Amino acid sequence: MKSSITRFAGAAALVLLAGYAFIALQGPQGVPALTEKRRLIREYEKKNADLARKIEEQRARIGRFNDSPSGQELEIRQRLKLVKPDEKVFILQDPPSPQAKPAAR
Repeated sequence: MKSSITRFAGAAALVLLAGYAFIALQGPQGVPALTEKRRLIREYEKKNADLARKIEEQRARIGRFNDSPSGQELEIRQRLKLVKPDEKVFILQDPPSPQAKPAAR
């Protein structure tokens, strides 16, 4: 009689422990939260890598400007569309596409 009671108590304790573990793993600190945190970590690592690549590109660009001042001047002039007094500038327009129809008058 005593051994059957201890077996029943052991089995009940095991079932309760399994139920508690199942509920605890499904809760806000459980497996779903862990997978979400891992996804966020991967996303942040990718963003970090992209930002590091952009920083290296900017450093290389700055290095090119430091090496040749004329490259810096050319870049500024192209962005601001500046022309020296003795320079000639030709502005070329793309020909109209064959699909474009003339405006109705």
